[in-house]
Amino acid sequence: MNSLALYDRVCLRASRYTTTSYSTSFSLGVRSLNKRFRDPIHSIYGFVRFADEIVDTFHGHDKSTLLARFREDTNRAIVEGISLNPILHSYQNTVRNFGIEPSLIDAFLHSMEMDLTEAQHDQRSYEEYILGSAEVVGLMCLRVFCEGNDALYQLLKPSAMKLGAAFQKVNFLRDLQDDHQQLGRTYFPGIDVRRMSVDDKHAIEADIENDFNIALSGIRQLPKGARFGVYVAYVYYLALFRKIRALPIDRILTERVRMRNRRKLVLLTTSYFRHSFGML
Repeated sequence: MNSLALYDRVCLRASRYTTTSYSTSFSLGVRSLNKRFRDPIHSIYGFVRFADEIVDTFHGHDKSTLLARFREDTNRAIVEGISLNPILHSYQNTVRNFGIEPSLIDAFLHSMEMDLTEAQHDQRSYEEYILGSAEVVGLMCLRVFCEGNDALYQLLKPSAMKLGAAFQKVNFLRDLQDDHQQLGRTYFPGIDVRRMSVDDKHAIEADIENDFNIALSGIRQLPKGARFGVYVAYVYYLALFRKIRALPIDRILTERVRMRNRRKLVLLTTSYFRHSFGML
């Protein structure tokens, strides 16, 4: 006889497939986690990815209505403990099992709503967007890694937020051309992408570097089963950031910087040895 456990497994496969289909780099980090953490993180990624797809990809459809429906379906899934949307079913299990706060979910969905109404940002709205789109996602993952240890969660909360912020800001730099030309968005406050100066780029890079530095101190204190996987993601994004930083402005305005698979393998191997020998 079929059981809810079978349905749970089917839904988790959908979340795993979403992760591997959309992000080989994030998948690499997840595979480096202890097995008990992998599916909860897949479920968080699936939830975040589907919301992001609504605002970034579903052109020709009523995005506001779709996002409002997604918010309603998310809340209903969490309250009822079940959903016919396999991504939301997996996510609600993670939310309920690890005590992910409703405020984190609300902040994330609010940032997705901002993408439908805010084409440019000032410092206040930029910080608000980073909080919801990136920092709270880091906190969702941290809730999983801490497994109910609230004292550890509170200790590592600032560094987890900085790690999420660093990843998001690197994405902004990498996607500068597409965000501006295809989606009509400019995330960095006070920056005219068409007239971006070397000083503008250096200021953004200094801010990102500071986020990475703060994040590393927290990664070193993560539970053993989570530390290596998060460090792999950190190393990958740091390498991507350094590659972007080495390029002139005209390059990042005309192409999307990528890391070759061979380079990712080298980073993974190096990260493994550094982690194994306590050299983080």
